[in-house]
Amino acid sequence: MNVRRRLIPMVAAAGALAALSACSTDSAAAGDTGKFDVVASFYPMAFLAEQIGGDHVHVTSLTEPGQEPHDLEISGQQTVGLEKSDAVLYLKNLQPAVDKAVDQSGVKTKIDAASLTSLEKHGNEVGGHAAEHDDHENEELEGLDPHIWLDPVRYAQVAEGVGKAFEKADPDHAAAYKANTAALVKKLDALNTEFRTGLSDTDTKVFITTHAAFGYLAERYGLTEEAINGLDPESEPSANRVKNLEKMAKADGVTTVFYETLVSDKTAKTIASDAGLKTDVLDPIEGITKKSRGKDYFAVQEANLKALQSALGAK
Repeated sequence: MNVRRRLIPMVAAAGALAALSACSTDSAAAGDTGKFDVVASFYPMAFLAEQIGGDHVHVTSLTEPGQEPHDLEISGQQTVGLEKSDAVLYLKNLQPAVDKAVDQSGVKTKIDAASLTSLEKHGNEVGGHAAEHDDHENEELEGLDPHIWLDPVRYAQVAEGVGKAFEKADPDHAAAYKANTAALVKKLDALNTEFRTGLSDTDTKVFITTHAAFGYLAERYGLTEEAINGLDPESEPSANRVKNLEKMAKADGVTTVFYETLVSDKTAKTIASDAGLKTDVLDPIEGITKKSRGKDYFAVQEANLKALQSALGAK
């Protein structure tokens, strides 16, 4: 993905590999735990590993809770932990520092979630409303959208691939991994049905977000995502972009500008104020923090569905 990121060095602390797993609540580094040690790149990958691995895995995450995952740099301690792990689960082209570390590591089992489903290009969709894009916005459209976990169907496809990889890498517990994967996929199928039913009849199909994280979700349920910043959550929109968003909001009956928990809401609130719109949270679930509307992926997705139903005028 050709998205320019400001890579902010992360301070290496003793808890740099804080475990997100229910199976591992301490801050121990990966490796030598007596379990199948999995290093995950960030929350959506860690959640899959936890749900599929159950009691048989020890999961650590390279991205700390509350950290914007695109900004990650790998510390020396994390590199050591990665080398000691049995498997790494990551999403290629989302975190350049992770891609580099994985490529250079000797980890036997490397699971790239992006290879387990299909990726597409998403970005600022307002072009359909005759908007004028500047050069930077056109650059944003060139990359493949990595936000596959926000589409329950694609996330289920990834889960199935991860389950098979775990079975192959740790055959002693293959039956458990198979059963856990099936249970997770069933829950994701139910979530997909909730979204499809809950968003089938709405006053408008258009919503505005701070950055283009919800392209797959929008496509799945017949919606149109209009992103202020394209695929880069930290870029600044052009004056033309803001002007076109305000025109589009009025034309399409948009009521709400969504912002997210890990990125500043300043731009979203400014645009909403100027256009006379409301603001609300639509969480890309890149990490779970105290600000999250739920304690795990499913809870936050339920909150996202309610927010969309309210903003779109669901019947």
